[in-house]
Amino acid sequence: MKVNFKIIRQQYNSPAVVQNYILETEPGNTILDCLNRIKWEQDGTLAFRKNCRNTICGSCAMRINGRSALACKENVGNELARLPQQSDGIPEISIAPMGNMPVIKDLVVDMNSFWENLEAVAPYVSTAARQVPEREFLQTPQERSQLDQTGNCIMCGACYSECNAREVNPDFVGPHALAKAYRMVADSRDTDTANRLENYNEGTKGVWGCTRCLYCDAVCPMEVSPLEQITKIKQEILSHKQASDSRSIRHRKVLVELVKAGGWIDERQFGLQVVGNYFQDLRGLLSIAPLGLRMLIKGKFPLSFEPSEGVEEVRSLITAVKAED
Repeated sequence: MKVNFKIIRQQYNSPAVVQNYILETEPGNTILDCLNRIKWEQDGTLAFRKNCRNTICGSCAMRINGRSALACKENVGNELARLPQQSDGIPEISIAPMGNMPVIKDLVVDMNSFWENLEAVAPYVSTAARQVPEREFLQTPQERSQLDQTGNCIMCGACYSECNAREVNPDFVGPHALAKAYRMVADSRDTDTANRLENYNEGTKGVWGCTRCLYCDAVCPMEVSPLEQITKIKQEILSHKQASDSRSIRHRKVLVELVKAGGWIDERQFGLQVVGNYFQDLRGLLSIAPLGLRMLIKGKFPLSFEPSEGVEEVRSLITAVKAED
């Protein structure tokens, strides 16, 4: 079968162009097989990364038909089935470089920010507070099992490429870094958990910068589920902190408590408790005063609160979820 590969080609600091390559291929051929043939048979200048060809190294991550994936894992048949094709003409597969990283050439991107953000979470076990033993640190099978899912990460960059939070917030370290961060939090050998949680709780560069869009989970080729690991870090932070410690933590706790109390959010209480910190943060209260005044003038300020129907059912659901956690 003939397939038209529409490849986005680009030089550093130059506009991107689309180049078409028509290739005779089979449905079971991987996208990497096809790129190799294009390079060997049609255009030796095409640049892309590759190494193991077996879903181990993560080198060949790129955007295939609009989402980040490993070229050695995805095949022609599956890609053509993913998107509707025109009944007439040659079927097409689009290939582009990963996002959130500058392009060096064609499908090769500069991953410096990816590695720097990984280093920012100190992704290695700290035993500084312990005396060095005569033998290695040991773990039980149960303790080791806590690291299995995050240990599958091959650092391909797919989640980082699709991260909406990273796209709009250059301070956010990214889902790959926070997935690795949870591995350190869960590791029974690590002695720096308290400091780690402080760092991961800082502003929007840590876990609270995540927009929970689920793209990282959707594109991860190894089922690491970065969002799930970010959520676990949040739970650890919440269990170590009080509601008054930071606005991010208050936001989460107050939201749950207000919904539990009334079925939906009492906006008056939400602003006072989260931004105003229960009347303790005068600067925060002053910051929302102009908004409250404008809402009052326009008749949009809720003077009373009416609980929603089914409050008891909502309350029981929240209680059941907490018990399950």
